[in-house]
Amino acid sequence: MQNIPFYHRAFIAYLKEKVQSKEPNSLYDPILYILGLGGKRLRPILTLMTAEAFNDDYEHALNAALSVEIFHNFSLIHDDIMDAAPLRRGKPTVHEKWDINTGILSGDAMLIMAYQLFEQYEASTFQDLAKLFSKTALQVCEGQQYDMDFETRDDVQVEEYLKMIEFKTAVLVGAAMKMGAIVASAAKEDQDHIYEFGRLLGIAFQLQDDYLDAFGDPETFGKQVGGDIIENKKTFLYIKAVEFSDEDDKLQLQHLFGINPTDASDKIETVRQIFQSSGAADTTRNEIENYTKLAFKVLDELSIPENKKDALKEFGHDLMNRRV
Repeated sequence: MQNIPFYHRAFIAYLKEKVQSKEPNSLYDPILYILGLGGKRLRPILTLMTAEAFNDDYEHALNAALSVEIFHNFSLIHDDIMDAAPLRRGKPTVHEKWDINTGILSGDAMLIMAYQLFEQYEASTFQDLAKLFSKTALQVCEGQQYDMDFETRDDVQVEEYLKMIEFKTAVLVGAAMKMGAIVASAAKEDQDHIYEFGRLLGIAFQLQDDYLDAFGDPETFGKQVGGDIIENKKTFLYIKAVEFSDEDDKLQLQHLFGINPTDASDKIETVRQIFQSSGAADTTRNEIENYTKLAFKVLDELSIPENKKDALKEFGHDLMNRRV
């Protein structure tokens, strides 16, 4: 297996080769824009790594990896519209740079493009990839709906929240890895194990994203720090802060998550203080570590060499310790 920067470079080169500007520019330029904003490319890198973990050439998995990345960015365009988010990776969101109608249509086109990439594989592989993709795409939509529903509820439980982030984020990480295994013709049991590794890693990833949304560095995070607080999202941090806080802080927190002030700076700072003083911040960091360790345990079930398991563990450690 190669190192992560190698897979990143190879994927970016393939993306630039396969996704280019064409008419009508007003449809495809926003697609090039969102795909060109950068990001960690976590999911496609995992697809390529998994293919090589099961002794296939990473190049054979490039179309599957590109499909995952296009779908992910399609979902970001639509999520940003629903969240009225001004920034994505430190740059204006598609609907801010163009308009909402453009964001909707360009996003729709990306979903179709993602499916088209499976046509490059033989029939049985195409069928397995498409079946997994369809299931995952629907789960992502379900996760997004749960996320929106939670904004107007005051009784969201930890189990509900974890299910939401599993569907909205983690299943796509799992699917990205399973696609690499499918392309590599890995045994069904190994396909399922690598999916579970990715799913658990994806939960850790989203918990870390939630933590960084509240406590990340605005210069490196790429999104508006405190965005979840502004949008009154009931994240793991919020749920645990309500659980751990005394009655005064609990009531203040619930009040703050029921208002939308024009200037949210005081709201963000007060909520951050309660997240820390209640112990919710420490608990969230511990949970990130716990899910990462659970993911590593799954690797023991895989029938791949230890050095390849170590490469996947290294990726997980990088994820757990990221700051962006």
